[in-house]
Amino acid sequence: MTTYLDFEKPIAELESKIAELRHLPNSGDVDIAEEVMRLQDKVQKQLRATYAKLTPWQRVQVARHAERPHAQRYIDRLITDYMALAGDRTFGEDAAVVGGVGRLGGRSVVVLGQEKGDDTDSRIKHNFGMARPEGYRKAQRLMKLADRFGMPVLTLVDTSGAYPGIDAEARGQAEAVATSIDTCLSLGVPLVSVVIGEGGSGGALAIGVCDRLLMLQYSTYSVISPEGCASILWKSQDKKEAAADALNLTADRLGKLGLVDEVVEEPLGGAHRDPLETAQRLKAAILRHLEQLEAMSRDELRVARSTRIASFGTFSESADK
Repeated sequence: MTTYLDFEKPIAELESKIAELRHLPNSGDVDIAEEVMRLQDKVQKQLRATYAKLTPWQRVQVARHAERPHAQRYIDRLITDYMALAGDRTFGEDAAVVGGVGRLGGRSVVVLGQEKGDDTDSRIKHNFGMARPEGYRKAQRLMKLADRFGMPVLTLVDTSGAYPGIDAEARGQAEAVATSIDTCLSLGVPLVSVVIGEGGSGGALAIGVCDRLLMLQYSTYSVISPEGCASILWKSQDKKEAAADALNLTADRLGKLGLVDEVVEEPLGGAHRDPLETAQRLKAAILRHLEQLEAMSRDELRVARSTRIASFGTFSESADK
């Protein structure tokens, strides 16, 4: 059953009518098929009008949509011959980070991502995509494996942040995030990161310091959540919409600032309405960037990656205008 967001109520009403009509017996008085087609056309127009004027807070809601595809769903659709790898070889397995080796477009790759889960049980299992230190050390292990065997790395970012629990802090959360970022910078193989939902704080950066950063159209990337920002600046989460606007966390705004290399357009109504089409578009974009990066030597990749990151926050006059 489709989950609708607050601003999608008109769409929900139309699709509810369509569902009702499809359960009615055909009668000579009303051509049900024709009425269904008319309403479907109306739904498409309403979706187009609604999603053309989404506010930053509404985009946050889409990025968090309960039915939005998460990392494992994309891995299943993008990667063939996939073999999952587990554990950090130090403490244990962290289900918030999934990953392994497989093939993408005919090439061997290492893929890893933050997995939020699809229902209550899996969300608890994956800790809502919030990794502990062992999750980031697992990511480091996989990235070093890729570097050793000359395989490109694909990371799928989708987390509200690193897990802030006492157990995570006791096992060195800050060090794990920092070392993971350093591992990203040290790789001599191409590293492409895709923000598929939420990109939150250092938890996202830990696997998102890359050669090319892609964002799905309705994903977000920010130093803090709108609710957290509002709590700090206005002492109230009621200001979350203003915070979302001030954070410039949407893909289109980050693209204009030059922080994102490509914004991948989602199907009308968001990735959750057509996950397969979204995966196909994402695959084409990833392969395009990998082909460009594979022409570079190991040293060239490291230098270009570091230069790219160091350039953030430096804007020309034309960019300011």
